[in-house]
Amino acid sequence: MGIIIREASEEDAEQIIAYLKIVGGETENLTFGESGFSITLEQEEKFLKRVHDDKTSVYLVACKNNDIIGAGSLSGLPRRMCHRAELALTVKKNYWNQGIGSMLLKELIKYAKENAIEIVNLEVRSDNLNAIHLYEKFGFKHIGTSPAYFKIDGHYVDFEVMYLDLR
Repeated sequence: MGIIIREASEEDAEQIIAYLKIVGGETENLTFGESGFSITLEQEEKFLKRVHDDKTSVYLVACKNNDIIGAGSLSGLPRRMCHRAELALTVKKNYWNQGIGSMLLKELIKYAKENAIEIVNLEVRSDNLNAIHLYEKFGFKHIGTSPAYFKIDGHYVDFEVMYLDLR
């Protein structure tokens, strides 16, 4: 398959910004659309450095032929929540259902275990059954539903709140 999972570095900032614009335009499952995030190259570089320096956070990319085809992150929480992290996962649509999400998730969970992250939280569209199935396969449990989480073209979309307890 030729997929490499690795930690993103500051040098990946420009390619990550381009990647986020692509995945944002391919689905309505994300908090952003095809415009991506309104961030500069310098801001993305600083973000990647900050994540790298924080042991309860990581930003991984899945690459094929030096092209980013997927990304996953853990964002550690502060203070009394420092045993927790929030998970985010994206894959280019051409690579859905090919195991890329599983590869990223496996590495993110491994990172969490190695860095004293005890609980991983995530939120996923209630109608994104493929993603929910993936998370359940890795042991994530449903803890509730967040109603009207998104509002897209006048329609509300609920989200499932899930967590993985690594204690």
